[in-house]
Amino acid sequence: MMSRQLCAIVIGLTFLTQATLSAAETKSKDVPPVLQFKTKSLEGKDVDLSKYHGKVLLIVNTASRCGFTPQYKALEALHEKYGKEGLAVIGFPCNQFLRQEPGTPQQIRDFCTSKYNVQFDLFEKIDVKGKKQAPIYKYLTSAEATPSDPGDVKWNFEKFLVSRDGKVVARYRSRVDPGSPEVTQAIEAELKK
Repeated sequence: MMSRQLCAIVIGLTFLTQATLSAAETKSKDVPPVLQFKTKSLEGKDVDLSKYHGKVLLIVNTASRCGFTPQYKALEALHEKYGKEGLAVIGFPCNQFLRQEPGTPQQIRDFCTSKYNVQFDLFEKIDVKGKKQAPIYKYLTSAEATPSDPGDVKWNFEKFLVSRDGKVVARYRSRVDPGSPEVTQAIEAELKK
């Protein structure tokens, strides 16, 4: 009697384990490569980027002391205008370009909130190029992700537009304002899909 119960428990656990593994494998197959990374929020909390699955993304490397810093205003305007339609603007502070983002997480948050009322998601300060390049940027700058424009991020406020199905559909260099017709029309086109 006892061995039958033990056998039933073992069989049940085996099926449960296989079902759990299958669900995890299915999830990783369904989540596009650009969202298969984990990072930390600006406040240091773990974030699985798969939470953005099904959204249109505008991924930007940011800095508080750059000539392009006023782009925060346009980025926040995009967040406010299109957020309910499925756009997620996500910012990654970076200090690699003339040390234009030297602040602590709290200083970055305070600056972005007080100066530009930033409400979109900001993440921990990362490297977007070089030996310590964050995995998401290693992917974004690869020929696989951006075949028409691969290569290193050249400055602060480069923008990657990612479709709902996780494909990089456009890359905008720093000089392209996020509020420009070029960017807003591309965002609107992706949101309609």
